[in-house]
Parts: sequence; C-alpha cells; structure tokens
Amino acid sequence: MAILTYNMIVSLDGYVEDSAGSLDYAMPDAETHRFFNRQTEETAAFLFGRRMYEAMEDFWTAQERADGEDIEAEFARLYVDTPRTVFSDTLDSVADGCRLVRSADAVAEVQRIKRETEGTIAVAGAALAKSLVDEIDQFEVILLPTILGGGKPYFPVGQHLDLALEEHRVFAASGWVYMRYSVSR
Repeated sequence: MAILTYNMIVSLDGYVEDSAGSLDYAMPDAETHRFFNRQTEETAAFLFGRRMYEAMEDFWTAQERADGEDIEAEFARLYVDTPRTVFSDTLDSVADGCRLVRSADAVAEVQRIKRETEGTIAVAGAALAKSLVDEIDQFEVILLPTILGGGKPYFPVGQHLDLALEEHRVFAASGWVYMRYSVSR
C-alpha cells in the first residue's frame, strides 16, 4: 500500500501562497531543486487540486522547461512521466498523462489509488489536502525564511493532528528547511 504525503513549500508564517494567490515567493535554488528532483523521481503519482494542477501543468509542460537548464529539464521530464490525478468540479478535461476525478469522489478514489499503488503518492494543493486529511500518512514541509503576512494556510484550519518528526534537512545556501512528519494515529 502506498504512503500518501502532503508536500508543499510554506512560508515561515504558514502560508503556501500569498494573499494574491501567487507562488512566486518560492523559487528554489539549485541545491533545493536537485532535492525536489529526487523526491519526484521517487513519487509514484501526483494528486492535484485544480489550482495547483494548472500552476504545475502550465509551467512544467512548457517547451522552455524541457529545453531549459539541466535541473529544470530533468524535473520537467520526471513530472511528465509521473501519473497525475486532478480533482476538480470545474474542469471538463485535463492534459495527456492526467486523469480527472470529481472532488466529491476524492476520498474513495484516493483510498483506491493507495491500495493499488506502491511507493509515495504526493498531494499538492491545500484545499485538496484538507479534504483528504484523514487519508494523509505524512506531512512534508519545505519551510522558507520569508513571511507572507497572509494567504492560503498549509494546515487545515481546525484540524488537530499529532505528528512525529521522521526526517529533516537544512539547505544551507538558501536557509530553506525540509521536515517530514508521520501522522500518529
């Protein structure tokens, strides 16, 4: 059975995007990007909400990514080669290599995917993670030394979870910190 992990870049004050809905504050340096590439290489599938899907798909499938810097080109190849499921009630179609599932079916679909998949399944998108919080096995936080002052929070509001630190790493050049927690159930 797969491990479902919620993995997002987070500001020091706990936001995954700023108050304008932008992710532009979160541009990784080469060291951090190589770490993301290794994570993606080990990811069996991505699960996206609509907004995260649109941001990732538009950026990482663009030809300039595949033809760009080696680190970005590698990530683009890994991203496109990884199965992607998009949970949305507003989209009518998704790109090749992706599957569309209605949000109302998210929990049952994720349970099925977990049963039928080996390895790590990565959830990206705060709203989707909130709807799947009882299915999430791990929380991965990439903490940035920046304060946004508002925006969309990483953690579901009102949800209490006990977590155990499993792994951490500091990226010295950028000051970014990676932390992986398992859910204590």
